[in-house]
Amino acid sequence: MSQHQGPGEEQEEVTEMVCQETDLKDGQMKEVTVGDQKVLLVCTRGQYSAVGSKCSHYNAPLVKGVLVGDRVRCPFHGACFNVRTGDIEEYPGLDSLPCYKVKVEDGKVYVTINKDSLKLTKRVKEMCTVAPDIKHTILLIGGGPAALVCAETLRQNCYQGRIIMVTKDNLPPLDKPKLSKAMNVDSGSILLRSSDFYQQYGIEVWTQKEVVSVNPADKAVKLNDGTLQRYDQLLISTGCGARPLSCPGRDLKGVKLLQSYEDAKEIHNSCLGQKAVVIGTSFIGMEVAAYLSDKAASVAVIGTSSYPYERSLGPEIGKMSMQMLEEQNVKFYMNDGVTEIKGENGKVKEVVLKSGTVLEADVVIAGIGVIPNSDFLAGSEVGVDSRKAVIVDKFMRTNIPDIFSAGDVTSFPLTIRGDQRINIGHWQMSKAQGRVAALNMLNKPTKIESIPFFWTVLLGKSIRYAGYGEGYTEIVFKGKVEERKFLAFYIKDEVVVAVASLMFDPAVAHVAELMATGQILTKAQAQSDDLSWLQV
Repeated sequence: MSQHQGPGEEQEEVTEMVCQETDLKDGQMKEVTVGDQKVLLVCTRGQYSAVGSKCSHYNAPLVKGVLVGDRVRCPFHGACFNVRTGDIEEYPGLDSLPCYKVKVEDGKVYVTINKDSLKLTKRVKEMCTVAPDIKHTILLIGGGPAALVCAETLRQNCYQGRIIMVTKDNLPPLDKPKLSKAMNVDSGSILLRSSDFYQQYGIEVWTQKEVVSVNPADKAVKLNDGTLQRYDQLLISTGCGARPLSCPGRDLKGVKLLQSYEDAKEIHNSCLGQKAVVIGTSFIGMEVAAYLSDKAASVAVIGTSSYPYERSLGPEIGKMSMQMLEEQNVKFYMNDGVTEIKGENGKVKEVVLKSGTVLEADVVIAGIGVIPNSDFLAGSEVGVDSRKAVIVDKFMRTNIPDIFSAGDVTSFPLTIRGDQRINIGHWQMSKAQGRVAALNMLNKPTKIESIPFFWTVLLGKSIRYAGYGEGYTEIVFKGKVEERKFLAFYIKDEVVVAVASLMFDPAVAHVAELMATGQILTKAQAQSDDLSWLQV
């Protein structure tokens, strides 16, 4: 913690003896208490250090995470922190951890905390703000996690030019993964930063504005109100939009897509005591169905495969997820599809399936995948792939100088797949790419090397996932899927390419950390009965 003391000023401190020097071996950590504050005490390379004990993302206890070298990885969602400095090194958290003074004397370990910071569990990294005399503008298109982390990283690295974030949303960046898990949440509780924060660090956030075209020759963008805004460097971080339905009746009142905070509120309110039909067994579709299971009068889910998540997580986990929801009276119509949505007086009345089944419906929610938001780039010569994703290199650079891209809108080279170009929508990866883009804007060459980390929540149970499993040919299971306690290794070409778990922490965080250090995990290791290498 940075404390500025005048001459003769004494900062009140609390010091406690927390353990014997011999209590921890190298690579071990424990939670200790100083004052009323829980502290994570770590021993690495024969040296003790102490940092905040809770992950800055959702307050998970880091002592249950994984310590590899000088960094601890959160068991829940994979955020990483340096145990010597407390600095965040991998997302989805935003803030760093407080760092405390440690002293070893006469075989005893002492930790000291300033009284002022006893209650603080996280720390905002030091940042500069805008300097009016610097005539340089970085424009960020999109108000999601990539744009926010890009802006913060610029300010953390002494960039004092103008930063403008343009978003079509009504709100500044928010914790979007919560929208499909807790749809009736208050907007104030999911804002990633307060309005004071943006003001303090000179980050302009323009809400309800949309960029309609980009002109790289003039270094300018055109907004939907007709105005032009010049830039020196540009970040395209517009994310993806929900794929709309293509069947007749898609425009009826009561047909919903989940994209914004307002959409989530509307779905919640319109489904209370009503008949809800969810089209698509995507992660979003399943989370929405689970959320509505005790709020709507009935919930039906329509999927094109035999089980949800069949391609991504495999049929076994898909079947288990389906059973969890069926126990809450959610009805599934699998290996089926929608031919038409019928209405009365312009409002949804029923959904007609390919099988001939007709479902009564008051509200229809589509969760059938996403499309990168890149149409506004038409005519700009910024390169996009066949799926409309913006093509970037490992430095998050597009094919046009001074135009970078980050987040779900990108197609980027994935390190753990030998730089195979992929497009994935992961909250943590978007933040990591925002950071990498910012550093490269400032000529600090940095590559995107992050390991994809993902989670989904159904009825209070979290499935965690790390790696990139596309094209896997086999799954090796530990534990029992039907008992809802398992670890799944996804195998391709005799190596582990991804891992998923339920009630098996911190296994997924550990595999992510091994992948991050470049280790190859073999099928033989996954099949072995000895899982001591995973610390579970």
